[in-house]
Amino acid sequence: MGPATLLAETILDSMNKYMQGLLKVQRLMHDGIDVGSTPADVVYVGRKIRLLHYKNKKVTHRIPVIVVYALINKYYILDLQPDRSFVNNLCNQGFDVYMVDWGTPEPIDKHLTFDDYIGRYLDRLVNMVMDKSSTDKVILVGYCQGGTMSTMYTALKQDKVSNLVTIAPVIDTSKDNSVVAALCKSLDADRIIDAYGNLPPEFLHRFYTMLKPFSQGIYKYVNFNENVDDEYFRTNFLRVERWLYDTPAIAGGLFRQWINDIYKRNALVKGEFYLCGKRIDLKSIEVPLFNIVASDDHLVAPLCSTALNQHVSSEDKILRVYTCGHIGLIASKLSQTVILPELGRWLSHKVNHIIN
Repeated sequence: MGPATLLAETILDSMNKYMQGLLKVQRLMHDGIDVGSTPADVVYVGRKIRLLHYKNKKVTHRIPVIVVYALINKYYILDLQPDRSFVNNLCNQGFDVYMVDWGTPEPIDKHLTFDDYIGRYLDRLVNMVMDKSSTDKVILVGYCQGGTMSTMYTALKQDKVSNLVTIAPVIDTSKDNSVVAALCKSLDADRIIDAYGNLPPEFLHRFYTMLKPFSQGIYKYVNFNENVDDEYFRTNFLRVERWLYDTPAIAGGLFRQWINDIYKRNALVKGEFYLCGKRIDLKSIEVPLFNIVASDDHLVAPLCSTALNQHVSSEDKILRVYTCGHIGLIASKLSQTVILPELGRWLSHKVNHIIN
């Protein structure tokens, strides 16, 4: 058998395994897969946005935590499975945890911008949590785009934030050499939104596949086919698969700003980004900061995120760079055993304890 024949048979075998794996995933996904394992009450619903309050009878810290997720995909990646749940870990450490679920914008929402999502909606949720917990401040924990939004909010409403925690935030896009940044900087956001109103979910599906076409488009299904009998592997794979394709549209006005102002103009770092008529000045941020970054992040380059510590005026600012990827920061064994315990210890020293 010649090399060419051997190669052809190897490719054919891989494609057969790919198709078998893909069909098995589609069949099992049709049967349904549970996500969001930590019990929670929905304490607010408005304009498709929900505020979840996680049930916790062992709260020992007075200042509540609000987790701000991105507008891309869904919040439950932070509570994907019991043994790797970001929010459950914080609850077990005695924190009173809330989660923002941004929901899915409809065609009528195409004009919504960061002014709406941060200046109106997030501020309303912060006020509700402060009222409910009888405090005058909250801890903001923002992941990815949610980290950028939490940073913007802190610059705008610093008197309401006791501590800012950012996880892989998009800050200085001039230092972002990732494929994501390159694609974002090449997009004509105005033309896309003029045509569609909101960014369609299908764009994001293709976007993710383009990042790693073989590992995300082919190999992962070959790997699934080979490990489908392993229940733990199978269940975890299906949970992530559901999350990857549970992608809402993105409000058109906000998407224009995200591409044109944040990625192309780098307006946030330059001090040229305006929110609710006010210039967002990162140097105005003085609250304690804990910035968490992944060394192997293929979605947000590490230098793009670490820049936050250089631009804020906080005297107490911590930067931690962990050897993992973007998702590994919040849904991995490393997150559970190293990252979250370290974050919890830092926060515990910053907030007051409940006196029983």
